[in-house]
Amino acid sequence: MTHRDSTSDEGEEDCDSSRSTMKEWWLHVGLICVPLVAVYLHVPPPQLSPALQNWRATGDYFTFRGSSVFYRESFGARGSSDVVILLHGFPTSSYDWYKIWEPLNQRFNRVIALDFLGFGFSDKPRPHRYSIFEQASIVEALVSHLGLSEHKINILSHDYGDTVALELLYRSDHNRTGHLTIKSLCLSNGGIFPETHHPRFLQKVLKDAGYLSPLLTRLMNYYLFSRGIGEVFGPFTQPTDAEYWDMWTGVRFKDGNLVIDSILQYINQRLKHRDRWVGALTSTLVPVHMIYGPLDPVNPHPQFIRQYQKLVQRSTVSVLDEHISHYPQLEDPTGFMNAYLNFINSF
Repeated sequence: MTHRDSTSDEGEEDCDSSRSTMKEWWLHVGLICVPLVAVYLHVPPPQLSPALQNWRATGDYFTFRGSSVFYRESFGARGSSDVVILLHGFPTSSYDWYKIWEPLNQRFNRVIALDFLGFGFSDKPRPHRYSIFEQASIVEALVSHLGLSEHKINILSHDYGDTVALELLYRSDHNRTGHLTIKSLCLSNGGIFPETHHPRFLQKVLKDAGYLSPLLTRLMNYYLFSRGIGEVFGPFTQPTDAEYWDMWTGVRFKDGNLVIDSILQYINQRLKHRDRWVGALTSTLVPVHMIYGPLDPVNPHPQFIRQYQKLVQRSTVSVLDEHISHYPQLEDPTGFMNAYLNFINSF
């Protein structure tokens, strides 16, 4: 006859009770977390700061293929017909140029900046196949919209904007229909060489996440964003809390965080079209300059600048102070402007 120990039975009952309690605990956690996550994934965008409100209020919009594109323009130096167009980087906006807007206004007759499609105050359609080619066409359409098709345009670009500028340079040098005529090109801290470009971890994850991308972009928050942006600024040139919030507000405006994965395909486009864009840079007769913050982890020193000087031998180069990183126009606006004006006044 088999005898069961009553102590064993009690132990099994305790285990069953414990499992039941755990299931109930997880059920309660789930019931609490699901609505919290749902609310979190639909967090309303932050309010525009007074500075961003003013930037938006002093700008305008034009329509490109059914999408609204924001731009800002001001008239400055009298006696000059020079025009400069400013092309911003990823993932920010035309507001990147606010620290040097007035100095540029003192040198140029017209200063123009836009928010690329998917950025800042421009529309952020989804689903949408964002491309460098489309962004270049938007710049050309803006030039036509402003009646500047017959003008020679100076281009000042940064990061993502560098690659858009190279596509514009290719079209200009090859006399493509609708192209704008480039008078000069100044690049800054852009990953124009795939072999020396080191995207941030979060960029690589979002770019290649596939079906997980919609979830990951919704999970993007201010903490992750500010931490990522802070890593590409120098330790002594970090943005203020207000500047971080303005950058984040620009990303969240019109749910821009939900298209970041689509925009990030530009990294693959740079690799695929390297010969076209690097070829345009190495063969052009347009005056070209590079302003470089050497502490940049995305385009690290000295690999990037050595590659640049090796391949783009006709270009002049300004390397800023050693503590300046990926956003030189924000980290060292005075040094940036001095370097740019030295270039623009040299021809």
